[in-house]
Amino acid sequence: MGFLNCLKLERTRVGAQASSKKRAFEMLSELIAHSCDQMSEQNVLDSLFTRERLGCTGIGRGIAIPHGRCNSCNGPVCAILMLDSAVDYDSPDGQPVDILFAVLVPEDAHDEHIECLSSIANLLQQDGFCRQLRNAYNDQALYDIVKTGFEKQTHNL
Repeated sequence: MGFLNCLKLERTRVGAQASSKKRAFEMLSELIAHSCDQMSEQNVLDSLFTRERLGCTGIGRGIAIPHGRCNSCNGPVCAILMLDSAVDYDSPDGQPVDILFAVLVPEDAHDEHIECLSSIANLLQQDGFCRQLRNAYNDQALYDIVKTGFEKQTHNL
């Protein structure tokens, strides 16, 4: 799938200020729509909330992987948002979330969806990696940390 083709520098954001899960989703939708001409902010937002209504995408330890299917999506698209202050997310462990890693895939991309979510979840389970993410000082540093993490993960497979 080439995960790193799914994440672009312009879809990484450090120091975002969101007061709620809804506002974080709006920010993710803006990041994605502004770098993907075929996708509107509202379409992305609807996709994320449609999936979220099925169950919380928080995975614990301040991390969430909001995801969904989007009919205007030509291939997998990812964005990462690091919040200045964690927001209530209704995660299973009750912890607020400050790392949001969004994934959108086309309606019929079942295997790619599972593969992408699995890769992200595996990487985000590593304490050292999450510590690096939380210490990223700008968007470029965040992108480089994610890129390096996925390159190492791919190399170890």
